[in-house]
Amino acid sequence: MSDTSPRLENRPLTAFAIVIGTVFLFASSDVLTKHLATRYPVELVMAIRYLVSLMLILTFFWPVMGRTLWQTRRTRWVLLRGLILVLASLMIGHALRLMPVGETISILYSFPILVMILSIPLMKEKLSLFNWGCAVFGFAGVLIIVRPGGGLDTLGVTFALLTAILTAIFHLMTRVLSHTETSHALLFHSILVSTLCSCLLALSTWEGYLPSLIDSGLIALLGIILTSAHFLLTVAYRYAPASLIAPANWVHIVWAALLGWLFFDHLPDQWTILGMVVIIAAGVGIAIKTHRENLNHPTGTSVS
Repeated sequence: MSDTSPRLENRPLTAFAIVIGTVFLFASSDVLTKHLATRYPVELVMAIRYLVSLMLILTFFWPVMGRTLWQTRRTRWVLLRGLILVLASLMIGHALRLMPVGETISILYSFPILVMILSIPLMKEKLSLFNWGCAVFGFAGVLIIVRPGGGLDTLGVTFALLTAILTAIFHLMTRVLSHTETSHALLFHSILVSTLCSCLLALSTWEGYLPSLIDSGLIALLGIILTSAHFLLTVAYRYAPASLIAPANWVHIVWAALLGWLFFDHLPDQWTILGMVVIIAAGVGIAIKTHRENLNHPTGTSVS
């Protein structure tokens, strides 16, 4: 998502530090989601989490921005983007319920490669031989992780792969809509649609009981963490171009694996670690190539 705020100054190290801290927050939210999804329906966790996020946005942004917070020009597509986010959140919640955190996030991070490939028919972009090599390399990493005999839940793998596909579509829609919509309007509508849909889903799957006081606090914390993480990303983009700091996003996989080991005592085996390294290497390679293309052709359409 592009940030419409003016660039403060070129401080890439500050931006890198913010992104590394931000993906730590995302990894922490993955751990919280897995813990809560094993105790309560995923739909209920989503509903409370998005309600908290919506309240935070209305509390901190509405008084400052007024109605510009939700003004859009391509409303149908903005709302469809929100529905894609609902489905992606539902899929990743069920994937984390069934699989270890590190493996789930590693599979999810095939989405930048999918974005690159889908941009060929949808956005008429061309890929270099290097990008195709990174794509093949990245998918090889996914295959290493989901290999037969690896012990991963088949349904969980399916949910994770579906999340990657939905996330790729979500990012492509964001790239297109960012030309006509503000970043805060895109964020507001994605949270609003997710809140309404997840509440409906929660009611349809409600088993007649609510989370305990402690778990309700954890779900609220989940909403606070994710809202803060998305805000911090926009701050990072004000200090450096998105293409420059993109490689730092891949630290998410490392944080996810470490936190999964710390909280759930799950240590990936050597083959899974190899798959993670392969995915990270492919993603970082694509990110660095994209940044160089942006430097050489700042007005062109580079693949991210």
